[in-house]
Amino acid sequence: METISGNLEFRPATPRDAEKIHRLVESAFRAEDSRPGWTDDLGLSAGFRIDPKEIMAMITAPDSVMLMATDENEKLVGSIGTSKRGTNHARIFMLAVDEAQQRGGVGRQLLAYAEDYGSRTWGVTTFGLNALSNRKQLISWYTRHGYKETGETSPFPRERYEALTLPDDLCFVEFEKMLDQKPL
Repeated sequence: METISGNLEFRPATPRDAEKIHRLVESAFRAEDSRPGWTDDLGLSAGFRIDPKEIMAMITAPDSVMLMATDENEKLVGSIGTSKRGTNHARIFMLAVDEAQQRGGVGRQLLAYAEDYGSRTWGVTTFGLNALSNRKQLISWYTRHGYKETGETSPFPRERYEALTLPDDLCFVEFEKMLDQKPL
């Protein structure tokens, strides 16, 4: 376990942590936020579901890890996934922060820990991630943390949200960061 700053401790998740991470991810992705453009206005968060087996697969897959942040009482306050995708490339995914801890720097610390973990463990220096195209505030947040749009997009899984009317241009915007780049 590592303490980065404050009272948070960081460590890789084990299979015993899968259910806690599952609950955290679902609640964090469904959390309401009054800031315009931060949460979706399309109804996506209310319908967000992830199978606990998907979380377990992320924990146990080779070259993949779910990282956890816990407070001084060992309560899970955030998690983030990362996986090695090539000799020098890793992917960041599923950043989730407990609703009561949001806007307190936990996400920033988790992102930095995931980058450090990938660098130390796999020797990678380039990280990729994506953000939903309508999440302008989140896109801005990733940009402030050194991620740059690649100009590429990936499709949104519309089949999971067939009951919703979604914009035709809804997609994921792809980002990349080289670790020698400093955040703004």
